[in-house]
Amino acid sequence: MTRFLTPWTGPRALAPWDIRTPQLFDRFRHEMDQMFGQFFAAEDNERQLIFAPRTNVAETETEYEVTVDLPGMKPEDLDVELKDGHLWITGERKHEEEEKGKTYHRIERSYGHFRRVIPLEESVNPEKVDAEYKDGVLHITVAKDEAAQPRKIPVKPESHE
Repeated sequence: MTRFLTPWTGPRALAPWDIRTPQLFDRFRHEMDQMFGQFFAAEDNERQLIFAPRTNVAETETEYEVTVDLPGMKPEDLDVELKDGHLWITGERKHEEEEKGKTYHRIERSYGHFRRVIPLEESVNPEKVDAEYKDGVLHITVAKDEAAQPRKIPVKPESHE
């Protein structure tokens, strides 16, 4: 019996996938970071961080519910608009000034302008949109148009007249 060895057989095949290939993805991530850093570089060649807040979108029979994590922001720094069936959430998280006498070992918090555009169905009621900001989370509800909501149709028994 002839046995062919392939790259997927032998003791190396038993090694978990993430142990064999971390350098490949590390290099790819580094190159992508460099590319985005150059693309979004400021005029003074400082790197700007991309700020895209985490967002959840849920739907019920009567409305859409959107929650956006925006810790450390103020309600006056946020704009919520409904345009052409899309919910636009824009704002700016301002960069905290670095204090003299402090040595920063790591800066990971993102700052700057952001825009999240969430497509909704055209059948929403623009008069019934509510936005509330509490504990660093923006809660938005957009009511669906009543004509577009599901309607239960009663089934009548057959009449014997």
